[in-house]
Amino acid sequence: MDKAMQSTPPQKKEPHSIKWWRIALPFAVTIAISLLPAPHGLAKHAWYYFAIFSGVIAALVLEPLPNPAVGIIGVTLVAVLSGSILFSPTEVANPNFKVASEAIKWALAGFASSTVWLVGGAFMFALGYAKTGLGRRIALLLVRALGKSTLMLGYATTIADTILAPFTPSNTARSAGTLFPIVNNLPPLYDSMPNNPSARRIGSYVMWTTFAASCITSSLFMTACAPNFLALEFIKKIVHIEISYKQWMMATLPWALPLLLALPVLAYFLYPPEIKRSEKTPIWANDELKKMGAISARETALAVLASMAILMWVFGGDYIDAATVAFIVVSLMLILRVVTWDDMAKYHSAWTTIVLLATLVTMADGLARTGFIKWFANYVATNVGGFSPTSIVLVLVTVYFFAHYMFASLTAHTSAMMPIMLAVGIAIPGVPADKLALALAMTTGIMAVITPYATGAALPYYNSGYLPRAHFWRLGGLFGMIFLGALLLIGVPLLMAR
Repeated sequence: MDKAMQSTPPQKKEPHSIKWWRIALPFAVTIAISLLPAPHGLAKHAWYYFAIFSGVIAALVLEPLPNPAVGIIGVTLVAVLSGSILFSPTEVANPNFKVASEAIKWALAGFASSTVWLVGGAFMFALGYAKTGLGRRIALLLVRALGKSTLMLGYATTIADTILAPFTPSNTARSAGTLFPIVNNLPPLYDSMPNNPSARRIGSYVMWTTFAASCITSSLFMTACAPNFLALEFIKKIVHIEISYKQWMMATLPWALPLLLALPVLAYFLYPPEIKRSEKTPIWANDELKKMGAISARETALAVLASMAILMWVFGGDYIDAATVAFIVVSLMLILRVVTWDDMAKYHSAWTTIVLLATLVTMADGLARTGFIKWFANYVATNVGGFSPTSIVLVLVTVYFFAHYMFASLTAHTSAMMPIMLAVGIAIPGVPADKLALALAMTTGIMAVITPYATGAALPYYNSGYLPRAHFWRLGGLFGMIFLGALLLIGVPLLMAR
């Protein structure tokens, strides 16, 4: 799976038997579950569908094949077996119900999702940042302006990520692809070298602050992390609620923005650099800007278009769909030659993500289509109760957050956990489905901070030599608690109070 959606560390070459084990286990999970008797009250065809869905989740975690391939195989398998897996016996027995045609409509339904194409459009914005050099220029301008002190250098990289985040639905592309190559050049200017004690002079602080900022911005902006869109689509399919860009921002700003502003200071005191001033950094950034030359017409055009997009997303939600805005801006990018169609056609990450999202959205829709979600919700409703709605939401968000220790992919986590957590929540009387759904969705970005394998963006920082293994795990746990605390103590109570 491409780096935009994948959060799995690069895999070492493994023995042939282990590769077959990765292939065999998803099938074993599917077969084992299907052979068990269906739980009381659940239709047999829904249980069989759940068995296939569980096998798909196992494959997303183990990755015997790229995740988009897993999604396609899962959808295809269900479509082929739809007569006994997807549709109820009553539907199949109806002579007017055409199983084959309904099955292919279901299989392709994910590609009709506006959310999926909004992701594709946002990826094209990210392509524009990379092709024009605007993303690098923004980062260098901030480093030149703020880089004289180490603390302000932390703010420079944080602000750079914040500016890029609304138009880069991949924290890996944004933080690892755009910002890491810049910050990796800074520590050697002060003889802060990797894999030795001098790393703490300045390199360790800058690396951690830059990475942690990408986790916060991935929650702050709906369009900053592709699994956010996957969560939103599950919410639409399962609880029939659509969350707009404006609603997302109103929910995240009260807790994520203060957290983002405090991050460089928190890191400065919790993981302090030895060098407090960095006079050479602005000089280096200025030299790099000179090499880039004057801002180009394409960069200017992209800056205007990106600003137009975010204004329309925030303020135009009642008049124009967010995906339509993305199509308008992408069309103007083509007309103004910010990028070419050949550039877009070759942008592997975008098309891979579109296929992955479309197929996983379809697979999750099957849980509702077969009645599994309704059955599970009713089951939970008969066994859980006695707590206030706010307490329930806080507990579910906490469980959802810490469950990420078991996942090496934000996408796999969202696919496996979001439908179940939604079903648990909506089954409990008094829990507002829209607020629970948004609280869970906002958790995706910040939980990426907890482990070196939690997101693809962590890998270059973890492997840089400036963040020793023990330090990374300790910082991940500490900042994970701080991030979760901000969401639970500020974000969720304010959300529930509306």
